Amino acid sequence: MFQLRAHLLSQPLSLDAVTASTHSTSPLLLQISETITKCERCPRLRDYCRGIGETKRRAYLEHTYWARPVSGFGDHRARILILGLAPGVHGANRTGRPFTGDGAGNFMYPVLHDLGLATKPDAVSRDDGLRLRHAWIASVVRCAPPGDKPLPAEIRNCSSHLAAEIEALPRVRVVVCLGKIAFDGYLAYLLHTGVITRKSDYQFSHGAYYQLPNGLHLLSSYHPSLRNTNTGRLNRPMFARIFLRARELAGLAV
Repeated sequence: MFQLRAHLLSQPLSLDAVTASTHSTSPLLLQISETITKCERCPRLRDYCRGIGETKRRAYLEHTYWARPVSGFGDHRARILILGLAPGVHGANRTGRPFTGDGAGNFMYPVLHDLGLATKPDAVSRDDGLRLRHAWIASVVRCAPPGDKPLPAEIRNCSSHLAAEIEALPRVRVVVCLGKIAFDGYLAYLLHTGVITRKSDYQFSHGAYYQLPNGLHLLSSYHPSLRNTNTGRLNRPMFARIFLRARELAGLAV
């Protein structure tokens, strides 16, 4: 894996790659981000996130929690969309960036770094200098839900945010869904936009792959939560294989 990362990062960057790494967000995505962070559609979630931001976890008592909805993050020229469930209560709800400052991100970003999709292996804050290459990370719910269990109505309330980001990423060729809720949320978007006619034709499992009617590729993985990684349900080689496949399907040389 480390040899692969060295090979990927030793390759000369194309003009597109240089542009992507230095200008990672388009004006449209910035506008969408502002809309997301001001969203107040789900009173239960907003009250919960604000409350967590006030009480905090003992380890983060000196931190100022973000405690607002969390927009997507990455390269506006992304060919790979990585879709998660929701912000971690003491991760993205604290730091304001997806998968940043929690165990799931500590598991995921080193893999993305090894595969040349992230500039650094560690994600600790919005200002840590980490950038994504050819990838965008978002979630189907933008506020941390109690017990990691958003209500169906809350997922529906967030669906327009997901749709807006997807439509602002025209180069995406591969969607990687992390967990069943993300998978179902993306299928709901495909159904709503007429790309598919039945969700039942698509079944979630780790490593499931579908070529969609619009030509995009859909991959699914177990979510890199501590519940999965600490129990061995998901390990690093399993996760890395998903993103190796995503790179290949996206037409990114390895």
